[in-house]
Amino acid sequence: MALSRRLAALALAWSVLGASAPPPVRAGGRQSPTPPVQGGTTFRSGVDLVALNVTVTDPSNRYITDLVADDFLVFENGVKQDIGYFSRTSLSLSVSLLLDSSASMEDKMRTTQEAASGFVQNLRPQDQAQVIDFDSRVNVLAPFTSSKADLEKAIASTVPGGSTSLYTAVYIALRELKKTEKRGVEDLRRRAVIVLSDGEDTSSLVSYEEVLELAKRSETAIYAIGIRSKDTTGAGKGYGQADFALRQLTTQTGGRVFFPSTVDELKAIYALISQELSSQYLVGYTSSNQKRDGAWRRINVRTSRPGATSRTRMGYYAPGA
Repeated sequence: MALSRRLAALALAWSVLGASAPPPVRAGGRQSPTPPVQGGTTFRSGVDLVALNVTVTDPSNRYITDLVADDFLVFENGVKQDIGYFSRTSLSLSVSLLLDSSASMEDKMRTTQEAASGFVQNLRPQDQAQVIDFDSRVNVLAPFTSSKADLEKAIASTVPGGSTSLYTAVYIALRELKKTEKRGVEDLRRRAVIVLSDGEDTSSLVSYEEVLELAKRSETAIYAIGIRSKDTTGAGKGYGQADFALRQLTTQTGGRVFFPSTVDELKAIYALISQELSSQYLVGYTSSNQKRDGAWRRINVRTSRPGATSRTRMGYYAPGA
């Protein structure tokens, strides 16, 4: 099927979900007005702020949360950048919870629901989340809300059946999260997709390449949990492709992928993701490269703390002309 036809079909699916047609994706960083920021620095109106959510861990994979701005070094295409904004205050969170409800999830659904509900219970009053389930179709079971009761009700309503439209689900989640984007530095939110699936994509309206491209253009971290049935663990070309896709989506966006050996690990994994999101730093800079060429720019963040490892999205697209 040609790309135009597949995107038209996706737009139709979007309308069925009750959402307006998704807006086009704009390249580059967020446009920031003139807010005061930590450290006395001010961004001028119209300047493109590259905002990075940075996770820092020690050699034992424990989160380091006591760093200051001077502990960070940011490089864009190998060129050191001046940090103009820094905060270690936990930002409000907008998260999209994606639950695989395909037929193969039948024996895992109850444990999955309990684990996802545990994540919801850790949300703060200022946070918001949505619940999306996917099988042959993608359904927004709960729009963005701070109501834990509504979110848990949506999670409990998932029923297994059908095939797996993983890529369509991630695509729609990224589009939905785009709507929560704020223009001012003072009201930045941390955005994340947490997707759980137990198999390869079999029925999406968009390709893996299209979803990866959209993910790279977003400022959304993708966390993925790939669970496997005992009779398919480590076997099959499809599962190898699924694992590769989840690894790429998470690596490119600064998230993380988990491959638990049993569903009993899900509760701890959701708790770990919640802890990570609350332990991140926000580091912002204005690129010294003023070219508006729409080119991909690779980002590397380092810290001066011995033994510390930092993780963030791998890059961004510069603004177009």
